[in-house]
Amino acid sequence: MQLYNYFRSSASYRVRIALALKGLDYDYLPVHLQKNEQLQESYAALSPARLVPLLKDGESYLHQSLAIIEYLDETHPEPALLPGDAVARARIRALALDVACEIHPLNNLRVLRYLVRDLKVVEDDKNRWYRHWVETGLEAVETQIARHPATGRFCHGDTPTLADCVLVPQIHNAQRFDCRLDHVPTVMRVFEACMALPAFAQTQPSACPDAAA
Repeated sequence: MQLYNYFRSSASYRVRIALALKGLDYDYLPVHLQKNEQLQESYAALSPARLVPLLKDGESYLHQSLAIIEYLDETHPEPALLPGDAVARARIRALALDVACEIHPLNNLRVLRYLVRDLKVVEDDKNRWYRHWVETGLEAVETQIARHPATGRFCHGDTPTLADCVLVPQIHNAQRFDCRLDHVPTVMRVFEACMALPAFAQTQPSACPDAAA
């Protein structure tokens, strides 16, 4: 397998975590978003959306991080990232989507670039935008996991799931942008539990081979 990704991309980090949890080897292929390498025609030929991550498995190219993780879960079932019955899996997917659909799209690189370059938003206001959506979005996640009986050491139960794969990269981004996190104690407890595991710690942005570059 080959993973086209960028060390700071939270969507890429999600997939790196899933691959590590499942013990799967892959070739790390960096695509530098700040240098616009994702816009080059050679990459667009592989990924028409011109986004990362992109996973090549055999002759298949797969994009969208959640679709990739579910593919990995179907093709390499252990350990399961979507365990339990239909209700449990729906809860795990919903928590993941609360981050992937309600927080991340408002704060990814191309949105922030548009705010600054096209709408002429100043840096301080851009950062206020970022922090607002992250802080309010994580508050919604906190409400859902704080008192739910299915919440354990992790978002759902006592083993990492798809929800944790998605939550942890968002917290890394929140910390990088100095977001307030004291209002989400359960979220942060889960984050710390995840970061104690090699699959999360050894795939974090600072540990990636393209981080130094």
